[in-house]
Amino acid sequence: MTRRALVVAFALSPLRADDAQQIWDLFTQLAAALSEGNADTFLRPFDRTMPGYEGLRTEIAALLAQSQVKSSIELLSEEGDDQARAVELDWFLEIVGQQDSPTVTRRRERIQCRVVKQRKKWRITALGPISFFAPPKP
Repeated sequence: MTRRALVVAFALSPLRADDAQQIWDLFTQLAAALSEGNADTFLRPFDRTMPGYEGLRTEIAALLAQSQVKSSIELLSEEGDDQARAVELDWFLEIVGQQDSPTVTRRRERIQCRVVKQRKKWRITALGPISFFAPPKP
């Protein structure tokens, strides 16, 4: 490796680490928003032109209106560059219905996401399966 290539590699490594931290922060904020019952905060980082966005918005609103949610995530993989990344998460939800006799539903699934940097912020442009966020059926 030439000295110039080495300098470039070292210069870019903090950017990659910073991007990885920003993406992790983005997803931990999503999990926290679900646990807080805050649909607006959950939906904020999504690109509204994302396929399935309206369905996601509907599912999240219904889920949080009917239930209390505990949410946690684990990052399984992340690959891409400083403009776009594919992310795979292990997402766990514990959903407690708010009826007279509350029921507990637990879900765990691998969630596939695509994030793209837009105006210096990471935005979610794809997420699936969206049905993971649907309220439990009675």
